[in-house]
Amino acid sequence: MKKLGLVGGMSPESTIPYYHDIVYGVQKKLGRDCFPTLTIESVNVFDVLDMCRERKYDDLTDYLANAIENLKKSGADFAALSANTPHIVFDRLREKSALPLVSIIETVRAEALRLNLRKIGLLGTILTMKGEFFKNPFTESGIEVVVPTEAEMELVNSRIINELERGIIKDETREEFLHIINRMRDEEGIEAIVLGCTELPLILNDEVSPVPCLDTMKIHIRTLVDMIVED
Repeated sequence: MKKLGLVGGMSPESTIPYYHDIVYGVQKKLGRDCFPTLTIESVNVFDVLDMCRERKYDDLTDYLANAIENLKKSGADFAALSANTPHIVFDRLREKSALPLVSIIETVRAEALRLNLRKIGLLGTILTMKGEFFKNPFTESGIEVVVPTEAEMELVNSRIINELERGIIKDETREEFLHIINRMRDEEGIEAIVLGCTELPLILNDEVSPVPCLDTMKIHIRTLVDMIVED
């Protein structure tokens, strides 16, 4: 098996399910009792978000590249970021990275293409929803990406930063999100909603959403499991 190096801490609420689902995913795929060897390099989500907001992209790239260098020293064969927002510097990071990187955006695009989707909604941090780094790979593949209104984006971003990043789950927040998704379905014609923040599955899933969810964390994890066990 290959060894994965995971850049975590963005936030602990997503790093924990990444670890859990990867190790049990490998066990299930192999059909026997085993846990893969992997290393997590935990970084500070608040520093990451500050650098993103201040557009200190060179600093963020160096910060994440240093984390990946530490993962390489641990013996990792490849690496991944356990969050969507820091993918804002993914192309730069891939050039500097000491290890091959697996993009969460590229894995979700592949899933959207497999499902033959042509118009999807996107929820995430304000940086993810407003930025082109997440949308471009989809639009280049003929998939239209719709984002909420300005006021809705501010609400979603606030709930992610002040609640979900801190492990706070509120029913009223779920209802706010569902109202936004319903509007995007009825007015914009979205076929699915991308959970473009790895904390969003804490509050949204296919059971409650009016349209299918593209859970970026779940899709990413499935790809990482496949890569760990491949010969």
